[in-house]
Amino acid sequence: MAASIVLGIAASAQSVTDVKVDSYNMKRSGSEMLVGMNLDLSSLDVPSNRAVLLTPVITDGQHSKSLSTVGVYGRRRYIVYDRNHSLGLTGSGEKVYKASESPSVVNYNDAVPYESWMDGASLVLRRSEYGCCQNLLGQQTSSLGQYSLPVAPVFKPEYAFVQPEVEARKTRSLAGSAYIDYVVNRSEINPSYRGNASELAKISATIDSVRNDPDITVTGISIKGFASPDGSYAHNEKLARERTASLKEYVRKLYSFDDKFIKTSYEAEDWDGLRKAVEGMDIANKDGILEIIDGSLDPDAKDARIKSKYPTQYKELLHNVYPSLRHSDYRIEYDIREFQSVEEIASVYRTSPQKLSLQELYTLARKYEPGSDQYNDIFETAVKLYPNDETANLNAASAALQRGDLVYGEKYLKKAGNSATAQYTRGILQALKGSFQDALSSLKAARSAGESKADGAISQVNDILRFMKENR
Repeated sequence: MAASIVLGIAASAQSVTDVKVDSYNMKRSGSEMLVGMNLDLSSLDVPSNRAVLLTPVITDGQHSKSLSTVGVYGRRRYIVYDRNHSLGLTGSGEKVYKASESPSVVNYNDAVPYESWMDGASLVLRRSEYGCCQNLLGQQTSSLGQYSLPVAPVFKPEYAFVQPEVEARKTRSLAGSAYIDYVVNRSEINPSYRGNASELAKISATIDSVRNDPDITVTGISIKGFASPDGSYAHNEKLARERTASLKEYVRKLYSFDDKFIKTSYEAEDWDGLRKAVEGMDIANKDGILEIIDGSLDPDAKDARIKSKYPTQYKELLHNVYPSLRHSDYRIEYDIREFQSVEEIASVYRTSPQKLSLQELYTLARKYEPGSDQYNDIFETAVKLYPNDETANLNAASAALQRGDLVYGEKYLKKAGNSATAQYTRGILQALKGSFQDALSSLKAARSAGESKADGAISQVNDILRFMKENR
């Protein structure tokens, strides 16, 4: 975009008595203010002993700056100046014409150093008429127009949204952990023993939450049992295996599931759980305990080393941490049916948005005006339901940028991958933040990678950079 303000056009010519002016303009170019116009002298009649000087002037009422003068001299005046080798009444820079030989139209262009007061200043043409002995006989001015600051181009990108792929099967899962208490060295489940009733109820509630939903088909359950590191590894392995089998049988009978419907596995001692717990504790000798946990000793030797080297901390772990390492992790696998119409998807969205796939959420979003509250809410919901999905993050980023939220736009872009569209959207973010050179690099990379929207954004950024260069 050129840094210019056109103040007049030929169709609305101005005049100073017998001089017409058209195509006049005033524009800033870097450190200069440029002025141009066409001076129509065809009606100008200058007597032999007179001179008419035409001088464009920039003024704001308090300041003024005269540009070079066009002088039209009658025959006698011209002879006097010609004999004296004069450069005209105003000296160097004046363009001197003999009246009888002056052109019909003078294409006028001049420049003066730009000063800040010129923003909002007016351009006027001053006509001065002189007689002999440089006597000023009369003067008049005509306003040609006003200069205002060039308006910077506004970056208005086209935001990119990616349609998610359709899932062949909407397979989902729910997971949890149950802390079943067993009588020492026994593996039978006693629902009334200690807190077992509430722990078993957690498993049932998870299963029932999907099993009783007509939109969902439960496809399988998996259970993995863990024991704590205290005691011998062989004994703990036996307990983990048998207690896992016992929990499987309890769940199977409770729901009359087929034996193959529930898959089981076990881990004799939950050392990963112990390490995570110690790492998060404010406990003495933490680094030493972690070093033993991460070491190459066999499990029984590790437990014995912690117990002998850090007896006080071992008692604390035995009392506060080891019970939580005796747990059963469970996962319920299920399929959700596909929802077909936009109306059905909208109904499910109002009550159970977690049942919708990314593609279904995208279909619903397209029902609304881009940038509307409903539109933004759907993309925000999608990224909450699928927080690590690149497409969900990319679309949420575009929706955030579209509503002017650069903070969340940047947050989502960190997990949006490196596709051509993601690079393009990063370029959009950079441009919106005012980092136009960085934006240009990202947008060009996106174009090279095949993003068709990049051309328009690159053109806009180049316009802005050009404007900044011309008006710095």
